[in-house]
Amino acid sequence: QVQLVESGGGLVQAGGSLRLSCAASGRTFSSHAMGWFRQAPGMEREFVAGISCNGVSTYYADSVKGRSTISRDNAKNTVYLQMNSLKPEDTAVYYCTASLFYCGVIKNRYNTWGQGTQVTVSS
Repeated sequence: QVQLVESGGGLVQAGGSLRLSCAASGRTFSSHAMGWFRQAPGMEREFVAGISCNGVSTYYADSVKGRSTISRDNAKNTVYLQMNSLKPEDTAVYYCTASLFYCGVIKNRYNTWGQGTQVTVSS
C-alpha cells in the first residue's frame, strides 16, 4: 500500500508562487506515474499535471500550462508541482495521485490519492 502525503499549500497573493510536494511511502515509487489533481468548491476534481515513472514525459492541463512544472525525485520518493503566476481561479484543494505500477500518464488510471493540501490565491 502506497501512502501519499502532500505539503506546501497555503495562502498566496495573485501573481505569486507555490511549490507543492508529495512524499510517497514504500520502495516502489519509481514504478508509478504520478500526478496532481485539484478540486475547487462545488466543482469536480480536475487533472492538473502528470509525470511518467522516469520523469521524461509530462502533461499539463491547459489551465496551468506555461505556469506550472511537475517534477519528481525518485531517490527521495517525492513529486513536486511548482506553480507560478498564480490566479484566484487556481484556488482549490490539490491532491497528489499515483498510478500504481503503471508508467504512462493516463488521467483515469490514477488509483491512489493523498489527503490534499489547500491552495488559496487572493486577488
